[in-house]
Amino acid sequence: MTEASEQIWDDKLDALVASANHHRLIMENDKVRVIETLIPAGERTAVHTHRWEGVLHVISWSDFIRRDDEDNVLVDTRTVEALKNPAEYMWGAALPPHSLENIGGKTLQIVAVELKK
Repeated sequence: MTEASEQIWDDKLDALVASANHHRLIMENDKVRVIETLIPAGERTAVHTHRWEGVLHVISWSDFIRRDDEDNVLVDTRTVEALKNPAEYMWGAALPPHSLENIGGKTLQIVAVELKK
């Protein structure tokens, strides 16, 4: 592992550590980790990472803005056609340091099954 990738995936930035009030571990073994993300309307997470890609189960959707660790906007769901009516299940990439702000009127609730490599 390079020094740069070690910094990106620093254990202190793991979602369950850095943004523990918005992420909950449901189950984990050596192959998968299942995390529930729950972000009420108007709230913003702390900067955190999701080290592994996996399947996302959207339980409750709300518009959001994802920003990198320097506060640059990466995604604004209001401007992405595919996210105006998101699928109940979708693929999620690993995410380097970012924050997520729920700018919609509902709680954003997603269960992610992360595939460990």
